[in-house]
Amino acid sequence: MPLDTSTYALSLLRLDGRRWNELRRISAQISTQAASDGSSYLEMGNTKVICTIAGPSEGRRGGAGGDDGKATIEVEVGLAGFSGERRRKGRGDRRISEIQATISSAFASTLFTHLYPHSTIHISLSILSLDGALLAACINAATLALIDAGVPMSDYTVACTSGSTAATYSTDYGPNADAADVPDPLLDLTGGEELELPWLTVATVGAGERVSVLVLEKRVRAEWVEGMLAVGVDGCKQVREILDAVVRRHGTRVLEMGPG
Repeated sequence: MPLDTSTYALSLLRLDGRRWNELRRISAQISTQAASDGSSYLEMGNTKVICTIAGPSEGRRGGAGGDDGKATIEVEVGLAGFSGERRRKGRGDRRISEIQATISSAFASTLFTHLYPHSTIHISLSILSLDGALLAACINAATLALIDAGVPMSDYTVACTSGSTAATYSTDYGPNADAADVPDPLLDLTGGEELELPWLTVATVGAGERVSVLVLEKRVRAEWVEGMLAVGVDGCKQVREILDAVVRRHGTRVLEMGPG
């Protein structure tokens, strides 16, 4: 578990002023696109994502829908030309294809797709601005949009990133290494930090520690992964509280408005 950082030295603060176990500012809204079945807008720091849901709907083609009597989850991710990504990524980009497959697999295990046989749930994600945590932001935005669409699920699927300062050290770590030389884990990396440090994306289901997605984005020594994962799981718990508050505020507002 993250340690008490009340006496954390100012010299150890990150470039944006955060301590190692602090999230960037997260803000979100749901029901942002009236024409869709469900929608959301999410900001994680300077990463901004819009998500829309179409469905569950009958398969567009005769063979559409899961062969096992469950709904098929289709995911489409697009980066805006002004998102800040140096290299324009299209639909055929390998990284985007991996993200789409990961999101589809993550929600296939939490959505009650058996209630919608031979149908399709289409998740469309548009990246307006990118500054790290791309996969995590997409998963969080999709969770809110699916809730808005009324698609039943077992619990929230939330995600965040964590990394390690190992890449900044030249020390040859060993069993007798000094504690001061051990690299620190970091929570919720920015785009600049992702370029320099080893990091991973972790997603959990519910308020516990059930991991549904774990993607190691760069090579790192095996002994540092456990610390990175522990910090990431704790960050997911914080993200879940934030998303739950967004959903509850929206529900309260809808109740106050009344029918019609």
